[in-house]
Amino acid sequence: MQLVFASNNKNKILELQSMLPETITIMSLESIGCFEDIPETEDTIEGNAIQKANYVTRNYGYDCFADDTGLEVDSLNGEPGVYSARYAGEQRNADDNMNKLLQSLSDKNNRAAQFKTVITLNLKGKQHHFTGIARGEIASEKIGNQGFGYDPIFKPEGYPETFAQLPLDIKNKISHRGKATRQLIEFLKENK
Repeated sequence: MQLVFASNNKNKILELQSMLPETITIMSLESIGCFEDIPETEDTIEGNAIQKANYVTRNYGYDCFADDTGLEVDSLNGEPGVYSARYAGEQRNADDNMNKLLQSLSDKNNRAAQFKTVITLNLKGKQHHFTGIARGEIASEKIGNQGFGYDPIFKPEGYPETFAQLPLDIKNKISHRGKATRQLIEFLKENK
């Protein structure tokens, strides 16, 4: 089975491909000739995942899946949430985003947070949704050099390390994206 993953993020594509069985091949946006920025203008994580999947299916005719992820911090009323990638501006710089978040939390005692990933799958004319959540807390400084995005400042529940310190196999087992992807994989295995 071939599916388009509506992303140009090479880190995400590698992470997901490493979790999928060999019978499922992921094609990137680049491999189908999609070089434009897919709109992400919805005001929810779910809405953006739907918007991206529908864009690829409508404009390129492929079965595909798209994800959107947000980091939701309790003491910031769920911020940065749907704006996680551009929290510090449209340049989408991970260091700038982390610095802004750490600054926003500098006077807060409650550092509880969760990562939320929603995957929308368009397959054979039907749409399906899968959600993964990883609870944890925001560290007081950046630690580790694995992963991407907010990984250096997010400590998942039950671990003293940040996502950026954990080996990929452990991160995939406990992460929001890992949980949503496992739901997607189980669904694909049952609906070949």
